[in-house]
Amino acid sequence: MDLLGWIIIGLLAGAIAKLIMPGRDPGGCIVTILLGIAGALLAGFVGRLAGFYAPGERAGFIAAILGSVAVLALYRWFAARR
Repeated sequence: MDLLGWIIIGLLAGAIAKLIMPGRDPGGCIVTILLGIAGALLAGFVGRLAGFYAPGERAGFIAAILGSVAVLALYRWFAARR
């Protein structure tokens, strides 16, 4: 259930990341949401391993949003270089 929870949080974080970073994405809305899920999973696992927060804390959602924004920014940067 923990992984499914992070995927759902990733959907929300991907949508919020799109609101924070408006503009045209090379992959469209679906790719942006998938990148949000990837960013949330990455931030969730790294944050817990580093001991920044425990499962169920609000910091996890904030970390998911920050991870989604970071992954979206990296995607845009690499896509622009092509």
